[in-house]
Amino acid sequence: MGNMSRYTLLFVFVLLAATSQLGTVDALIVDGLEVGFYGRTCPEAEGVIRDIVNNEVGMDHSIAPGLIRLFFHDCFITGCDASILLDESPAGDVPEKESSANGFTLVGLRTIDIAKSTLEAMCPRIVSCADILAFAARDAAVAAGLPSYDVAAGRRDGMRSNMDDLPGNFPVPGHHVPRLTELFNQRGLSQEDLVVLSGAHSIGGAHCFMFSNRIYGFSKEADIDPSMDPIYAAQLRQMCPPQKPDDNPEQAPKVKFDAQTEEKLDSAYYSELLAKRGLLTSDSALIEDPQTRAMVETFARDDALWQQKFAEAMQKVGMLDVLIGNAKGQVRKQCRLVNGQEQQQKPQLPWFRQQHRPPLPWLQQRHLRRPLPRHPVADLINGFFRGSSGSGAKFLSQGSKAQQCPLQ
Repeated sequence: MGNMSRYTLLFVFVLLAATSQLGTVDALIVDGLEVGFYGRTCPEAEGVIRDIVNNEVGMDHSIAPGLIRLFFHDCFITGCDASILLDESPAGDVPEKESSANGFTLVGLRTIDIAKSTLEAMCPRIVSCADILAFAARDAAVAAGLPSYDVAAGRRDGMRSNMDDLPGNFPVPGHHVPRLTELFNQRGLSQEDLVVLSGAHSIGGAHCFMFSNRIYGFSKEADIDPSMDPIYAAQLRQMCPPQKPDDNPEQAPKVKFDAQTEEKLDSAYYSELLAKRGLLTSDSALIEDPQTRAMVETFARDDALWQQKFAEAMQKVGMLDVLIGNAKGQVRKQCRLVNGQEQQQKPQLPWFRQQHRPPLPWLQQRHLRRPLPRHPVADLINGFFRGSSGSGAKFLSQGSKAQQCPLQ
């Protein structure tokens, strides 16, 4: 009888192994989410999103860092609920995307729209916008050179979005390690997650106003941040002239985080930090703190280790405060609108955003941005990016509700 039990057990193991090779095992459940969640209801979903992302990135390399950033910005505040995609809130709140931390700097929104409309034609009301964003962020990372990793799905979309959720709860370029670590810990993320995810800055870039405080008028003693390589600072000053009071932030030049491998997601970012060529204060701060510096040195030596850690951190971010089950959230028909809203097109924009918007196909509109009025408060921007709690930071954290100006 004992031998029979062992043979039976062996047969079960062999059967399970054979079944797994055929790809018919049940999906892997991860904290309420499932890898392969759409395997039966919309089996082509992940492939469709991957193809769209690859096509978009092939035409515009800024889409890759934009989608990764969009995913992080969505999950870090109210969880991975696609709230950052909403153009308007049913409650009448100014949405997250109009916050000073988002606004015109968001890239990849149209890519999500294309993926959603495509999937709605194939599998109506099945694939949530939150899951599309999670898949797209993974595919963007892979398109930029990261090995592929599993993304568990089953998220549902939230029905509220309020830019007032961001001030004081979101990392900004002027923060240093203690504050950054505190914010990450509040979201269940570790200091290692902070250092690992900062490596996303190996691709993409930042507008000059995000770091101008480091290269002009840094302090009474030094015009340039002494923690920055002087040759690198001189190069930045050539690309970024001093700001004028009436400069439009949206028209500010953009500088690559890593000019060496600017389109490849790799650990070269950490080598740049050690060479004192970190672009933002929050970048350079990672080598000033002894604990985070040790991690920076490790990742600078081991690209494969960082890639593995980055994938794991992205999976961890993707589980933050997710909405699961029919009792929570919804699957939106359009990622920009909550189901049931009468207006099925983009909301009417203020007059100053309606200028110069010709009815061109989306392929030709990719680089168009909504024009903004000239801003007499550009000199307050640096205070915001230093993490200041003064009046300038307060003004910007409110996002200038009167005009809804999306400064970052």
